[in-house]
Amino acid sequence: MEAGVTGKEGGAPLEPIGNSPVVILVRPQMAENIGTTARAMANGGLFHMRLVAPRDGWPLERAWRTASGADRILEAVEVFDTVDEAVADLHHVYATCPRPRHIIKTVLTARGGAAELRAATRRGLRVGLLFGPERTGLDNEDMAQADGLIRYPLNPGFMSLNLAQAVMVMAYEWWLTEDDTPPRELMTNETHVATKGELENFMRHLIADLDACGFLRNEQKKPGMVRNLRHFFTRGEVTEQELRTLHGVVTELSHGRKIRQG
Repeated sequence: MEAGVTGKEGGAPLEPIGNSPVVILVRPQMAENIGTTARAMANGGLFHMRLVAPRDGWPLERAWRTASGADRILEAVEVFDTVDEAVADLHHVYATCPRPRHIIKTVLTARGGAAELRAATRRGLRVGLLFGPERTGLDNEDMAQADGLIRYPLNPGFMSLNLAQAVMVMAYEWWLTEDDTPPRELMTNETHVATKGELENFMRHLIADLDACGFLRNEQKKPGMVRNLRHFFTRGEVTEQELRTLHGVVTELSHGRKIRQG
């Protein structure tokens, strides 16, 4: 197949990451959707894809064209005739289902389903996720193989997802179950968050020049004004580079004032 967008023949150097869930596409209808599903899987650290009775057979060159370099996932695809065969070696299987009807099963959110999948894999069990055909979804016979159903809490007025989007939601939630990226982070690049000492050094510089120019001439109000300035700079995480810029601003203002006075 052609090289992916990675610029490397054979696409990105993907391989299984631990005991990850198997993504099972039941009766997929379009090669392009299989390719974009592989791309979504790669984003979330999923690797194992199985196809059940793909409408146009397998392999299909068009799938590689839309996989954006997730070639190795497509090359490792396994094909089965029935859902029964595709899940036979798995211990737990969950089915995605937008509108479960006439079925008595546990229904989980994507986040809840990902948590249960992770818990099972940590115990050494093999797990799978069933995704139905693009137009019709899974039927009741398909869902009979599932231990539980996963339903995404989306806008009830519009819950339409294509196949790759549906897989991406689960891949993302799966990845988050072991991701330790902080929910909030200040990107400082080459600088660093200023220490209290660096901030105090700037405050001394600022207050000295504010005294010199007469801004703090009201001795009664001076403590409160200095406090307000200090609160302003400690409310967020000022960087050392920003403080250097502010030092320059204060120095330049003071220098300009002296020139005008001279």
